[in-house]
Amino acid sequence: MPIEIKIPAVGESITEVQINEWLKSEGDVVKQDEALAVIDSEKATLDLPAPNAGKLTKILHQAGETVDVGTVVAHMEADGEASKSKSEAPAKPEAKAADKPKAKTEKPEPSESKAEVKLAKEAGSEKSKEEKPEPAEVEKENSSDDSEKESAPAEKKSEPKPVSKTETKPPAAKSSSGREEEIVPMTMLRRTVARHLVEAKQTMAMLTTFNEVDMSAVQTLRKEDQEAFEKRYQVKLGLMSFFVKAVIDALKQFPQLNAEVRGNDIVYRNYFDIGVAIATERGLVVPVLRSAERLSFAELEKAIGDFAKRARDGKLKPDDLEGGTFTVTNGGSFGSLLSTPIINPPQTGILGMHTIQERPVAIQGQVVIRPMMYVALTYDHRIVDGREAVLFLRRVKEVIETPSRMLIEV
Repeated sequence: MPIEIKIPAVGESITEVQINEWLKSEGDVVKQDEALAVIDSEKATLDLPAPNAGKLTKILHQAGETVDVGTVVAHMEADGEASKSKSEAPAKPEAKAADKPKAKTEKPEPSESKAEVKLAKEAGSEKSKEEKPEPAEVEKENSSDDSEKESAPAEKKSEPKPVSKTETKPPAAKSSSGREEEIVPMTMLRRTVARHLVEAKQTMAMLTTFNEVDMSAVQTLRKEDQEAFEKRYQVKLGLMSFFVKAVIDALKQFPQLNAEVRGNDIVYRNYFDIGVAIATERGLVVPVLRSAERLSFAELEKAIGDFAKRARDGKLKPDDLEGGTFTVTNGGSFGSLLSTPIINPPQTGILGMHTIQERPVAIQGQVVIRPMMYVALTYDHRIVDGREAVLFLRRVKEVIETPSRMLIEV
């Protein structure tokens, strides 16, 4: 009995997925839980694992197709079934020398004259030269066994294995000006992100406020304690954990930015699920740090590092991306100096971090060079006033510039 490979449930309210690419071809031997294909849902990119060890026998839906959850997309044979069918196959008798096809030779009729025979031989010689197969074709025909000769024409032996559509470069199209263009369909994840961003623009009164942060204290602390921290927790002390801590501190003082508009109501949350935006080759994902207020610096760094690795490998689960009360995004890791991030609905705020640059600043009447970072807060003006937004961002600045505030909460 063939084993059915079905699209599993990938999250609440998700009813369909798109097959991104097949990682295995028909006839490939696979291990249990080995990824057979990559599938895209509205929220994440996931692997489709093999339920058993065995052989993939039939692909029913190709890359690029959108299918419902629960759809059978392929068949496979378990290890035992594959070996059983192979052992039970009747042995084919070896072909006898007499059974092998003989080369046809043209013999002249006895009544033909010697001149006619000579002309016929010369014509036949020229014809055989023209029809002589290439060496590679001869080798293929010679290498095929008897069972293949009986079951299928020789041409089918050289057919390539089916491959996913995503592995083939789409044909270049001509634009109206005659120049080449390449048309690539958007993945389901990319389409969903695009739709949510447009919805956020259309439904929210978004406004952005800016400030700049002196990163000297954080850089000094990381430099002094990095070795001991890494030795104790087996993870590096990064920047993101400082900003997550600072954001939680500020959210406690300005709960509007941790709230949600639900109809005509404002829902205030008494927990802090902080989303961390991560860019991948397949699109932007925002996994969520659950109850981040309860996590230490080491736990935050480990969780963020795990999210980043699984996002790159396409191993994030839909549950990792559900919910979130506020988001932090770090465009500075790519060199961004300043930007206005877009809110992730139904949240009401997002903090954008940017690249650290040494700039001249005035401190106590003296111009000094300090590592400075611009930060941006985009907020939903429907429930967050400018005053709260500015004070929120100023609080984040104070906490980052004086990290001891994170410990004594003043």
